[in-house]
Amino acid sequence: MKPLIVLLSSFTIILLVIKIIYNKYDFALSANIAMSVMLLFTALGHFAFTKGMSLMIPKYIPYKETFVYLTGVFEVILAISLLIPRYKYISGWILIIFLLLMLPANIYASLNKVNYQKGTFDGNGISYLWFRVPLQFLFIIWTYISTVKYN
Repeated sequence: MKPLIVLLSSFTIILLVIKIIYNKYDFALSANIAMSVMLLFTALGHFAFTKGMSLMIPKYIPYKETFVYLTGVFEVILAISLLIPRYKYISGWILIIFLLLMLPANIYASLNKVNYQKGTFDGNGISYLWFRVPLQFLFIIWTYISTVKYN
């Protein structure tokens, strides 16, 4: 829920700032910057909640904490590269693939009731998927529209 709030609020603020500065609305640019802001926000979670996020990774995958750190760094790199016009298109596709690859971790976490902020197994469970899966697809569509379609 927090990433959605960050995405929508930053989009609204950026859209209004662009309107004030350039006297026009630029939805694609605002959406692209908002996605970068949201990625930076979620990347922070990888460093603040490493233990809990490592619980989202199936047991058979080794070096879970390292993987969490690497994906956090990867999100920061993607956030920056989305803002560089030369790399925006390819970064958009890479982010779409990344979001698709992260969906199984979110499903696994829900099935195992992972509370990544506490690092426990008392999370929302399967009911969270009714929100998380559509949210993941919203992020994918948002990325496609703001980086790939209008490149």
